[in-house]
Amino acid sequence: MKGIPWDRGESDTVQPRRRRVVAGVSLVGAALLGTSLSTKPGSPQFYGLTLGVAATWTVGGLGSGPLHLGWVQRSGDYPLRRPVLTPVLTGVGAFAVFYAGALAARRIPVLNTAISHVLRYAHQGSGPLVMLTTLANGAAEEVFFRGALYAAIGGKHPVALSTAVYSLATIPTRNPALVLASAAMGALFGLQRRATGGIQAPILTHLTWSTLMVRFLPPLFSAAPAAGHLSTGVRRRVERRLTRRQR
Repeated sequence: MKGIPWDRGESDTVQPRRRRVVAGVSLVGAALLGTSLSTKPGSPQFYGLTLGVAATWTVGGLGSGPLHLGWVQRSGDYPLRRPVLTPVLTGVGAFAVFYAGALAARRIPVLNTAISHVLRYAHQGSGPLVMLTTLANGAAEEVFFRGALYAAIGGKHPVALSTAVYSLATIPTRNPALVLASAAMGALFGLQRRATGGIQAPILTHLTWSTLMVRFLPPLFSAAPAAGHLSTGVRRRVERRLTRRQR
């Protein structure tokens, strides 16, 4: 299966406007993202802010100008098709790599703490709401970063530059695990965008990967290993919860 890199140059009116929108939305979205991950897990503020981040990326991406879904072609005279199966399988493969990395990261205190800090939103929050906000943000990020931002960059190193901006947007979270994950996955999503000429492939890969991460990664990082890094009050609540489970 091969992609159809059909990106076209944009008009002199679309491109400057797109770049202005992308620049402003990037700053607003990054600030909201950092704020959302500083709120209490499971709180209305957390869900409201994370959905606000998703809305910011989506509105900014769609409002910047036209976006494309992309195409793939098997070989020869086969008709063009929207990418579906390969992106889903790619998401499964990416999860397998991250799961193996998580097993190793548990042995590295800095990464163990960083990942546990993120996963506390899954441990302490509502499962359906956590999944909703995760998937909403996954799709929205692709609309903005592999859609609007990628197109705004133009023909000079769009994969590298869009990945760099994607990683920079996670710095306000002050979480090294998120920054590293965004760099790795951003590069993968960018390559898919370049290969297919659109955002459907990276969206499907992102959603598949995110679903598996939220479903299977939290059990690797239970509340107990991270308790030493929590405040006294939170640690006591964790200890009481573990005691009740043992009974």
